[in-house]
Amino acid sequence: MYRFMDDENGNGGPSSVPAKSGDPIIKMSNIWKTYQMGNEELHALRDVTFEVAKNEYVAIIGPSGSGKSTLMNLIGCLDSPSKGEYWINGNLVSDMTDDELARIRNKEVGFVFQTFNLLARATALHNVELPLIYAGMRAGERHDKAQASLAAVELGDRVMHRPNELSGGQRQRVAIARALVNHPSILLADEPTGALDSKTSIEIMHLFEKLHEEGNTIILVTHEPDIAARAHRVITIRDGRIESDEKIK
Repeated sequence: MYRFMDDENGNGGPSSVPAKSGDPIIKMSNIWKTYQMGNEELHALRDVTFEVAKNEYVAIIGPSGSGKSTLMNLIGCLDSPSKGEYWINGNLVSDMTDDELARIRNKEVGFVFQTFNLLARATALHNVELPLIYAGMRAGERHDKAQASLAAVELGDRVMHRPNELSGGQRQRVAIARALVNHPSILLADEPTGALDSKTSIEIMHLFEKLHEEGNTIILVTHEPDIAARAHRVITIRDGRIESDEKIK
């Protein structure tokens, strides 16, 4: 649930205050994620604390089993921590119910997945419209927004193509357009080049750099050092803890 705080009149209200300019978009404080495995506890994340400012370009890297996927699920509001506080754009999401998390997720987070997650029988335009449909936007407005989002990733001439009529790189561009269409606070990419060849991977990473230059906040989760090196800050996670956190550009 929301935490309640007294406002200036002494009345309780939910702690969902929009972040001020200069405040972090993401703030994680002493985050733990623990799973019960029979009689034993498995700590997937251990006392994780970090912030991400608006317009940062951050890569989270770590080996298999390091906790980076668990961390990505928490950042994307797909799961809740066992302990600690998580704020996204002024919203205390660590205390929210599943329904509240779903609303925040649709508003604040744009997801890009390794396997694209596109509807096979839907056009590129309809795939990009999906978050706007969930948000209850009128057909005409969401149509225009989806077209503009596809144009932003250089697919304005492919709006009526279905996924099987597009290359792997074009499918990922559709997925990026879908992630951006709601103007989320963060763009969260999970191994976005994992299903692409080397040449197409470079093209997609150039697109992420362009989106960052246009003001988007990007968090990239990967196990590939060369992909992480294209970000401007790299957080390395190992055994559920942050091992290092350094700016590289």
